[in-house]
Amino acid sequence: MNKLVCIVGMAGSGKSMVADFLVGRGYGYLRFGQITLDIVKQRGLEPTEQNEKQIRIGVRKQYGMGAYATLNIPKFDALLEKGNVVGDGLYSWSEYKILKTRYGPRFVVIAVYAPPRIRYERLSKRTLAPSDTDLRHRPMAPEQAQARDYAELEEMEKGAPIAMADFTLLNLSTPEELFSELEKAIRVIEQG
Repeated sequence: MNKLVCIVGMAGSGKSMVADFLVGRGYGYLRFGQITLDIVKQRGLEPTEQNEKQIRIGVRKQYGMGAYATLNIPKFDALLEKGNVVGDGLYSWSEYKILKTRYGPRFVVIAVYAPPRIRYERLSKRTLAPSDTDLRHRPMAPEQAQARDYAELEEMEKGAPIAMADFTLLNLSTPEELFSELEKAIRVIEQG
């Protein structure tokens, strides 16, 4: 039975690293927030936190707090026909409940955690590579990151999926340590 492994965590925690690792193991890939960035591009806007926030609010106003799960279900279904799938960037409790209801035991959540100080430092050191057309690794000033954290926790129900994760990975030092912990989780996921 193919699994939908969704990654949750705050900005700069290492979600993309975990997702990329799983893709390297043959998992299909879907980024929840790509919907937002696609709309930003369609409207000819700059990919700033303020513009993206307004898009996210609009999408959720139109489709509800579970919007990003609901809108991505057809894509998840198609990918799951081919194999295991990683969903990068689960956000809200509503999204969690929709996916849990739809996929049951096939739905697994991995939370990636790093404290704000570490995450903000990582985000401020990022550089946007020309090849990053999906804007997955954008830099963010500490003030922007903190504002995003507060908005995600207060307005987007993001804390609940982190609390309900099946696995929590601490990303405090090296990628190798993170991947070692991830390997342990993958063994359990793929055996179940």
